[in-house]
Amino acid sequence: MPRWLTSGEFLIQSRLSPKALRLYDARKLLTPAHIDPRTGYRYYGPAELDRARRITLLRAIGMPLADIADVLSVSGPQSVSRVEAYWRDAETRHSARRPLVSHLLELLKDQGTPMAHKVHHRDVPAQKVIFIQRHVTADRLPGFLPEATQLLFDHLTAARGVLSGPLFVAYHGLVSEDSDGPVEVCVPTSDPVEPEGPVGVRIERAHRQAYVSLTKAQATYPAILRAYDAIGTWLRDHDQVLSASAREIYLPNWATAADDEHCVDVGFPCRPAEPLGGP
Repeated sequence: MPRWLTSGEFLIQSRLSPKALRLYDARKLLTPAHIDPRTGYRYYGPAELDRARRITLLRAIGMPLADIADVLSVSGPQSVSRVEAYWRDAETRHSARRPLVSHLLELLKDQGTPMAHKVHHRDVPAQKVIFIQRHVTADRLPGFLPEATQLLFDHLTAARGVLSGPLFVAYHGLVSEDSDGPVEVCVPTSDPVEPEGPVGVRIERAHRQAYVSLTKAQATYPAILRAYDAIGTWLRDHDQVLSASAREIYLPNWATAADDEHCVDVGFPCRPAEPLGGP
């Protein structure tokens, strides 16, 4: 039977740093095989060395610790399929970033702000909406949007109400890997619907809106940020300022649209900028 390795020996054999070992231990990813009840010394064996090697390789392909725990919780074909699924998603995200990188490089070359999209404008009447609002970061947004949408549609159906316009998502703050919004999913209706639980009811004020129409492929994150940038530039160039939260308006064909089909608009409620005062 192979002898156990002390913590120091295990660090050398696994090539992990003490900080990484402490982190993996705290996340229950890599725990000792044995802890001496008298001295508290921690010991590791061949199974822990193999697990450490797998964690190192999974981290090397950029996999978050939560996903690594998911992969290590199964074995054989299941673990293979989970790594393959993660890598497919990673490649998709990487492809989606390419247009944004080109856009960013043009900005950094001091070539002015490239207009990636044509900006239109329209008048939007006041409307009643039922809504759910939550603080979410970018990684949690894909789960929150369909969850909130289903809750709102269920609430509307229970009240015997119907849609009076396209669903939209208002971003009351930046949503990124480090910022959590908040985000508000809104369903317009002219029918009498009461608030209940997480579902609120309010009136969305009439406004002028600058907007960009996008295909489904253009609306993926982070490529959609080009549309936000284009509208922001348009507002500046036309002496307009944001008057309410930016939003994404999802057309009825969103779920079934092809990649090259128009199915979403990015809209900025806006108003003329106040003239600058004198000294």
